[in-house]
Amino acid sequence: MLLNGPFLLPVMLVGSRAGRTCGFLPTAPYNIVRSFFDIVLERGTITMASYILALDQGTTSSRAILFDAAGQPVATEQQEFPQIFPKPGWVEHNPADIWRTQRDVARAVLDQQGISAKDVAAIGITNQRETTLIWDRATGEPVHNAIVWQCRRTAPMCDALKAEGFDTVLREKTGLVTDAYFSGTKVAWLLENVPGVRARAEAGELAFGTVDTWLLWNLSGGALHITDVTNASRTLLYNIHTGDWDDDILAHLNIPRALLPEVRPSSAVYGSTVEHILGAEIPLAGIAGDQQAATFGQACHSPGMAKNTYGTGSFVLMNTGESGVGSDAGLLTTIAWQLADGPVIYALEGSIFITGAAVQWLRDGLQIIESAREVEALAGSVESADGVYFVPAFVGLGAPHWDAYARGTLVGITRGTTKAHIARATLDAIALQSRDVLQAMHQDSGIELSALRVDGGAAQNDLLMQIQADVLGVPVQRPAVTETTALGAAYLAGLATGFWSSPQVIADQWRIERTFEPRMAASQRDTLIAGWQRAVERAQGWEV
Repeated sequence: MLLNGPFLLPVMLVGSRAGRTCGFLPTAPYNIVRSFFDIVLERGTITMASYILALDQGTTSSRAILFDAAGQPVATEQQEFPQIFPKPGWVEHNPADIWRTQRDVARAVLDQQGISAKDVAAIGITNQRETTLIWDRATGEPVHNAIVWQCRRTAPMCDALKAEGFDTVLREKTGLVTDAYFSGTKVAWLLENVPGVRARAEAGELAFGTVDTWLLWNLSGGALHITDVTNASRTLLYNIHTGDWDDDILAHLNIPRALLPEVRPSSAVYGSTVEHILGAEIPLAGIAGDQQAATFGQACHSPGMAKNTYGTGSFVLMNTGESGVGSDAGLLTTIAWQLADGPVIYALEGSIFITGAAVQWLRDGLQIIESAREVEALAGSVESADGVYFVPAFVGLGAPHWDAYARGTLVGITRGTTKAHIARATLDAIALQSRDVLQAMHQDSGIELSALRVDGGAAQNDLLMQIQADVLGVPVQRPAVTETTALGAAYLAGLATGFWSSPQVIADQWRIERTFEPRMAASQRDTLIAGWQRAVERAQGWEV
């Protein structure tokens, strides 16, 4: 714990890091100081926890990152895990792979830094959102593979909800559109299609959770069945205005309330790990869905601030403060976060399903690159895509189109088209999809974007960031720490445990590494955008 205050108390420090033998501890309120001296009297020595451990469970890999008090990453470990495609448009994960890889990278990152679990003040969790799991409360055994957020198997169910007019109810209560993207229809599918699951769920024998809940369950040895407000707000089952699971929606989808986790703030001490997982009990103190965590990690703490995270998909969030802003332009009204004992903070979100995954397709599907990092050089070897447009609607289109039946489309090909043009069109597509969302955000909020903060793996691609600035016509700001998803989870956990004293301390740590200024001529930008819009029209409604 990092204690903050205006005075310094000299102490002897005996920690697990060599050479750390003396220092100063800032004074704190009386009860904290008293607890401090209780530790001294009880143990005779003091071990100061120096790090926050962030667990970043993503769609294609699990990562663990250790952050120090300056918000700097000091050690990182990552493991990929298999993707399962049972049918076209269906995507699953093995829950055991999710847990195993996340546990193993957490252990590995401690070993890499040469520290023990006692050096970790708290664990924060951020996760791929909407991915849906159900497991046995007694054994922890999943009843089925996890249904991934990308999976389109419940699109017909969503169509039926729209046909009967229930999509209006869902929109008003949850802030979400009726789409297979979200967890609610996935839960309903599992209850209807996996033998015996409905009866066991109604008997209270089973637990539903998104990935955060699954990790907390395992980390705590089954003691915790909870989620936070951000993940709850993505299920299509949670009323973001009343702050509770919605009985009307549960009844309509025939989902028993007994299946659902307790909903807690994004920053709070929920419990602790069981000792055998990492070698000691560590407080579990922060949870946020990956995009909300990135928004917090980007210090977008004030209304009107926006960020874009480039991962498997891309996700733009704009802070709208303590009021949920409704959208007429195909965006989502979602919960950004809630600190302990604080108000719920809302955001507008535009979710783009496929961006980084399109680069993976160039690598694994077309095999025109051997690694994702090669795409920048290949795309940069031509001045433009030369009229080629790629709409990567592999699993439909998200915001602002919400077309579950759109499919990937490559148009404008000529005899002169090369793999470099296709690579360039892929980067264009990532930037142009983000522009579509930001335009819709402006339409809903009336806020004129002055700059865009960016993060995620593809934010390291300088060419992509320049294209993004060009198509937006505003500066793109890349922070010094681009691992802001994990950083946001760390910040939430650190605030709950006093490792950081306030959000302002966090905001003061944010630094720009590079700003990309727009340099494309307006006429060229308009031509590029017009061609993109024609390509999107051709991709829509393809699957029937």
